[in-house]
Amino acid sequence: MHMIETGPAAAHAALAFALNERAACLSDREWRFRLRGYGYDIRQTEQGRVLTTVTTGLELGALDA
Repeated sequence: MHMIETGPAAAHAALAFALNERAACLSDREWRFRLRGYGYDIRQTEQGRVLTTVTTGLELGALDA
């Protein structure tokens, strides 16, 4: 069983990871595909794009800052 770290520090680390992955991708489609492989997804909201977890849909933070 895997332990999933939660809290502000974990969310900040996930956001930093997602933005770092974006720098390595050629397109938004590739970025989303790579993030899903790590268990993350990007949801479009009225406030902008939000990083979420695939399994629970937990919002980790805004990507458009």
